[in-house]
Amino acid sequence: MGEAPGGSSGALGDVAADGRRPAAPRRGAADPVKALMHRHRELCERAVDPLEIAAGLEAHGVTDRTAARFRHRDVFSLAEEMYARVSRDGDAPPLTTATPVPGPRLDWALLTLLPGVLCAATITGVRLTEGRTCLLVAAGGLLAMALALRVVMRRGPLSPHGGAHPGPHRTGAWTCWLLGYAALGDSLLRAAVAGGPDGPPDGTTGGPWPVAAAPLLTLALACAPAAWSAHLLAVRARRRLNTSRGLEEFAASVQPLLLGTCALFLCALAALAPLCATVLGEPVDYGNILTLGALLFLARLLAVHGFTQGPAVVLAAAGTAEALAPATVFAGRLPGCGFLATPVETLVAARGPAGVPSLVCGAAALTLFFHATRTLTRASAHVRTDQPC
Repeated sequence: MGEAPGGSSGALGDVAADGRRPAAPRRGAADPVKALMHRHRELCERAVDPLEIAAGLEAHGVTDRTAARFRHRDVFSLAEEMYARVSRDGDAPPLTTATPVPGPRLDWALLTLLPGVLCAATITGVRLTEGRTCLLVAAGGLLAMALALRVVMRRGPLSPHGGAHPGPHRTGAWTCWLLGYAALGDSLLRAAVAGGPDGPPDGTTGGPWPVAAAPLLTLALACAPAAWSAHLLAVRARRRLNTSRGLEEFAASVQPLLLGTCALFLCALAALAPLCATVLGEPVDYGNILTLGALLFLARLLAVHGFTQGPAVVLAAAGTAEALAPATVFAGRLPGCGFLATPVETLVAARGPAGVPSLVCGAAALTLFFHATRTLTRASAHVRTDQPC
């Protein structure tokens, strides 16, 4: 580790010119790394490689500038010394090697296709049946899809990894609301602006309150490209983590990777949208599907890496804004309250009913995207302590 602080390299019996023995150096001031190791003792003891220590230090606010006070050029170099000094408790310190990157597995790859298959089967069953049978098919299909999505979110690339710190924030209810609005919201808003609706939805495309099935089928099928995109980001980021020599270098290399991952998912979503709309005989709405898909993908990507509070707040805000759109139109029918409906009616007149969810989900997706560029470029977001799934 170099010369001990103080500059003396002789034996302990050396004395000064006046015959007095030099005073022993103060351990607290002479060995600041030891004090840092004591503060982060649990992190150092459970770490399997220096990368994990570096990510943990970064999560606690230690930067490259902070590492300079410990006589290291960056956090990675400081973490290497801390890891090496902890491993000296044994007879021989283990060699540090790059952490292996898990590859894709066939079970979760097939599992991500299940929500899309169940959604297609449910839509087919609803269109081939009538009356009470149609309602039973719809209820059973929605329940099966919800269970399949729950399993997908708990296994594979869309499940929180072992290094994440999931919080108590839950986004399931708001996600269901956003998906429900994608299927029924536009037709409800159109009918509300026109003075309706005249009746409840009947599950058909020609009723007083038509159901848009194409967005649901598109987003259900998009579970597969979402999982592959998340897996690609995890693999590439882990390789960058194994080769980077500083936190700033890692962040600079991961940022374009994050942009490419989001672009890849949006391209897959843009390819699925017209295909599903053509099969179901519905008009394709790129704005609504792409913005909602990007919002849900970014929210899940952040949750996978342990950042749950931001997605929970943004999804709740988006769901509330969509709920207020038809609510203000209905409230505008009250005497003297016509001004409440003016903003929504103006937007619907200019962009159609789809303009509301496109604007709301687009703004929410941009918010999460800027949040992701700040959080998912940290080394601490890509260190996982569990075994590859």
